[in-house]
Amino acid sequence: MRHFLKLLILVACASAASAQGAPGGTYGDLLTVHEELQEYMVPAFTPSVVLDSGARVGEIYADKLMEEKRAGLAQFEERLTGMAVQTWPREEQADFLAVKSLLNGYRFNLEVLRPWKRDPGFYLDPLMRVAFTDFGAGEETLLRLETQLAAVAPMLSSARSNLTEVAGDYADLALFNLGHSDGVNHYHPYRDVPPAGIIGWYDDLLARSRAERPELVPQVVAARTAIIEFRDWLRAERPRMTAPAGVGPERYDWYIRHVRMIPLTSSEMLTLAEREHERMSAALAILRHRNRDLPQLELSATAEEQRAKVRQTDEIVRDFLADEEIVTVPDFVGELGSNTPWIERPTGPNFWEQIQFRDPIPDHLHAVIPGHRFDAVLAARDTRPIRRRYSDGARAEGWATYLEEALMLAGATRHSPRADEFIELFGIFRAARVPADVFMQHNRWDVREAVSYMRLKTPWLDEDVARVDAEIYLRRPPGYGIAYTIGKLQMDALLADRSQQLGESFSLREFHDNFLAAGRLPISLIRYEMTGLDDEVRLFWTTPPIPPQ
Repeated sequence: MRHFLKLLILVACASAASAQGAPGGTYGDLLTVHEELQEYMVPAFTPSVVLDSGARVGEIYADKLMEEKRAGLAQFEERLTGMAVQTWPREEQADFLAVKSLLNGYRFNLEVLRPWKRDPGFYLDPLMRVAFTDFGAGEETLLRLETQLAAVAPMLSSARSNLTEVAGDYADLALFNLGHSDGVNHYHPYRDVPPAGIIGWYDDLLARSRAERPELVPQVVAARTAIIEFRDWLRAERPRMTAPAGVGPERYDWYIRHVRMIPLTSSEMLTLAEREHERMSAALAILRHRNRDLPQLELSATAEEQRAKVRQTDEIVRDFLADEEIVTVPDFVGELGSNTPWIERPTGPNFWEQIQFRDPIPDHLHAVIPGHRFDAVLAARDTRPIRRRYSDGARAEGWATYLEEALMLAGATRHSPRADEFIELFGIFRAARVPADVFMQHNRWDVREAVSYMRLKTPWLDEDVARVDAEIYLRRPPGYGIAYTIGKLQMDALLADRSQQLGESFSLREFHDNFLAAGRLPISLIRYEMTGLDDEVRLFWTTPPIPPQ
């Protein structure tokens, strides 16, 4: 309830601020706007708030309140318009555009995406994490679990009233996730046989409660019953859930430019991705010819064998980064683990495991070091008010995807020539995601068609991994699926720009260090800050209205 009351106060304050007009145009004013904007948007788009606070979905996501919240964004837009940002240093201009992108994204969520009305998964997603609760984690965790379990039934009851514009694809994905394992299970607690979806995980929670915490059994049963009733309601209502899931071509391009701040249109991204897919498919054929006399890399047979491969890979990668002057690894960066847990599946390894259980290096570069986990350690130490809280998907995935082929070319896989084939396989899959993302958001393809396309275009790709990916790219804000390949191409372009500017004085390690030091802003903003080239950021200063449906 405290979040709901705080929201009402913030809406009132926003209306009052609007009447006062825009403040002065200093960087300090920008920081104030940023902090107030972040507070203003709590708790929108965070359904886990409902489970943790005791507030009711019907209160937080009432149509009237959300309309007031949308209207309140105007005062933030006015305040940004009043800032003389053209006189600021480039790094402050980049921060200004980052705040502008956040504001544009909030408006898009409130006007177009509206997941509390369109997506049953919006309410279901946090329920899985509740079922993962470890009973040995302490009394505070158990008290939190009791609060969350008590909130499940009223949350799902209110959700039925809110879900008046459900998209068919969203309903089908929710029904699947309620009763089926996704077949990927990353970041799930390990089970020999993965539970069958959300309901299966509540069966697991109930069995553990009976064995370890019998006093919680009635609350787990009540939550499980509410989830089953929600599933039955969803099944009954499914014939009437026919809204489109994607945002449409014009709105998609608006979002890509004014929220993700990528200076490309859908058609341009499709052309680039098709070329990347062709290039990397050709490279894979050449590498397979090059390696034709080498033995195939074998799958790990045991968890210990896989752990040994990961340990060896981590040592090889860290030595390579230092010896070849690729990027600075500060002393505070410790062990970073692995991104692909050991799982034995009755159906055999999925796409990621087919590669990682043979040689971990492709995803170690992408997701561990110097990719996502390393990136996150550096970001956690960023004290700048705007950049410490900003994380752009195309920046994160573009950096990580760029590392795969770039470090292969730099020599990171010399010890394992067949791993080069896996690097190209990763890139092929990432390029195939671009049409899947674009055409689902354009409402030209449904999830089934996107899955079929990605599997057709990607060797070894299985149904489960393809479906999980398609769900992510449809249900997240638009443009996450394009982030890998398009972000990687932006990184390539930035590397080309900077190396041409600096000539003989160019240092790859300094380039990487400076890029990471800029934080996780959109790559176009980092490019402007690093090079001074403004041809891309010129597209972002003015934001037109969101196109109509």
